[in-house]
Amino acid sequence: MSPIFDFFLDAYKNASTVDIILEAFVFVFGIASVWFAKKENILVYPSGLIATVITVYLLYKAEYFGDMMMNFYYSVMSVYGWWNWSRKKNNKVAVPISRTSNREKLIGFGLFLLTMLVTYLVYKAFEYEIEMANYIDIFTSGIFFTAMWYMATKKLENWTLWIFADIITVPLYAYRGLGMLSLQYLIFTILAIQGYLAWKKHLDNNPQTA
Repeated sequence: MSPIFDFFLDAYKNASTVDIILEAFVFVFGIASVWFAKKENILVYPSGLIATVITVYLLYKAEYFGDMMMNFYYSVMSVYGWWNWSRKKNNKVAVPISRTSNREKLIGFGLFLLTMLVTYLVYKAFEYEIEMANYIDIFTSGIFFTAMWYMATKKLENWTLWIFADIITVPLYAYRGLGMLSLQYLIFTILAIQGYLAWKKHLDNNPQTA
């Protein structure tokens, strides 16, 4: 078997059939969620919720507590985003695509710092030995936290943050030997770039919402 196939399959040699099936569900529904987000389709949230709830369980078992916390947050934020995206005012979508204000940028930066602190404390609470990969995990957790909030409020900048954090996460998961997740985040990166271009085009065609 080729080294590429070995890389993707080795991590699953000792995995249970149930866990492999669950990770396959995460792979499919996670990609579907980003695809729906690119299309500004509210199905981003139910599909994403399925993926994140399963991921919380899988990451807890693997003891990747920073990632686990983020996916727990994604699950909570998916419920909020689902409600926020579905709101209507005078039969029109109440939350259109827009850019972040200076105030929202400051809030986002505050969330980034707070998330890193909370994620670090979670690792400490579980008495987990923090290595370099975990510090990268803590950093990307802060970015993903802010990106999820920006997405729930339909801010264009959510895509910029997803792209940046996804690019970091691809080699991080590859280093951990999680080939399937590494591939998933590579696909996320491509879809996030497409999502940014699609939302920016929408804003360019509807400057009143920018």
